[in-house]
Amino acid sequence: MEPGMDDDLAERARKLFSGPVEFLKSAPALHFLPDGDAPEIAFAGRSNVGKSSLLNALTGRKSIARASVTPGRTQELNFFEVGSPMLFRLVDMPGYGFAKAPHAVVENWRRLVRDFLRGRVVLKRTLLLIDSRHGVKPVDAEMMKMLDEAAVGYRLVLTKADKVKASELAAVVASTQVEARKHSAAYPDILVTSAETKLGIDELRAAVLGDAAV
Repeated sequence: MEPGMDDDLAERARKLFSGPVEFLKSAPALHFLPDGDAPEIAFAGRSNVGKSSLLNALTGRKSIARASVTPGRTQELNFFEVGSPMLFRLVDMPGYGFAKAPHAVVENWRRLVRDFLRGRVVLKRTLLLIDSRHGVKPVDAEMMKMLDEAAVGYRLVLTKADKVKASELAAVVASTQVEARKHSAAYPDILVTSAETKLGIDELRAAVLGDAAV
C-alpha cells in the first residue's frame, strides 16, 4: 500500500471486494441499461489493454470478466453489482482501437459509448486503462477527448506494469501525467497496476470505493 493512502478506506475496499461481486446484465443498446439507482464506475480501454485481467484482479475473481475471443467484436456494456446489499456497479465498456472491425461496428461502438457517457447521471467516474508498454496512443487520446466532451471525470490507470523495466515505467508515468494535464476531465494522479503481480490493486480498490461514494 502506498504511503499516504487512507488506511481505513483501503481496508473497507479490501473487505468489500472480498465479498459479493455479481454479474448483472449486458446492454448492447441504451434501452437495455439497468435502472440508474446506484453509483457506477466504468472501465474503458483499447483492445488487449488487459481490462478483463485487471477487473478480475480488482474483484479477486478468476473470470468475472472474460476476454473477448475476437478483440473489438464485443459491443456491449457489462454491469457488475458490488456488495450485499449492493453499493455500486462496475461497468465494463467495450474495447476500442480495433483495427480489423468493420466500419459499422466502429460506429456502433462510438454511438453507444458516447451516448452512455453523456447521458448516464449515476456514472461517477471512468477509469481509462493505458498499456504501460506503449503509453498514451492516439486512440487513447481520442477516448480522453470523448470523456472531456462528456464532462466525465476520469482516472488514467497504467496496466501491465510488470512487463516493463522500472526506468521505462517511470518515463511512461511521467509522459502520461503530461498528457493528463492537457485534458480538462482527467485526474493528474496516475494509478500504476499489474494484474499479474497485484501491484497497485489495493490503491485501485480504494480509488473505486472512494469515487463511488462521491
